[in-house]
Amino acid sequence: MRLQKIDLEKILFLDIETVPAVYQFGDLDEKTADLYLSKNKYIQERDGLTNEEIYEKAGVFAEFGKIVCISCGIVADKSSGKELRLKSFYGDDEKQLLQDFANMLSSHYNSPYHILCGHNAKEFDFPYIARRMLINGVNLPDTLDIAGKKPWEISHLDTMELWKFGDYKHYTSLSLLCHLFNIPTPKDDISGADVGRVYWEENDLERIVAYCHKDVVALIQVFLRLRNEALVKEENIIE
Repeated sequence: MRLQKIDLEKILFLDIETVPAVYQFGDLDEKTADLYLSKNKYIQERDGLTNEEIYEKAGVFAEFGKIVCISCGIVADKSSGKELRLKSFYGDDEKQLLQDFANMLSSHYNSPYHILCGHNAKEFDFPYIARRMLINGVNLPDTLDIAGKKPWEISHLDTMELWKFGDYKHYTSLSLLCHLFNIPTPKDDISGADVGRVYWEENDLERIVAYCHKDVVALIQVFLRLRNEALVKEENIIE
């Protein structure tokens, strides 16, 4: 189906923020520490990294990290223009935020016509959420339970994949796409590399949520540009 033919109001746009399950490598139990070093042995030896240095990337692995925020956005076509609404699931209790998110998907995004969309989400956000749900004993909603499904039965969109146009070697960041499409973005208070520190040292979840919201807004604006449609006006973004 052509991108322009997809019902915009059936798409749930999302982004996640993740952190290491514990802040310092020394806080890991012996078995988990051994498994983490085994998983990253090649990179650690290649780059000459200490255990603490290699552990800084723990948040990107669903086996050794956790989700602290899932931000979602939906777009509605109004007579006055497009309206963007944001909602976030966040907190220290990962199981609860995942259960709340799963409940929303099962209640409102469980038909074949509903679609999940993210940036690099097929490689990161979607599998990360699914893995953490299983680790936490949360049942997978239909939109994330893709085992045995044919590719055309999986209702997932990825703006990075759309931008690749079949070029599997090409990686393009969301920030670069915003720059290329002249999408105005506010100056970020933090970057993805800061999320772990802000969570573990500053205990500032609200700051992380605000950062995640910005990525969802950017994601939606890029998606609209990929459809050659007008951006959502700033005054029509509702948090």
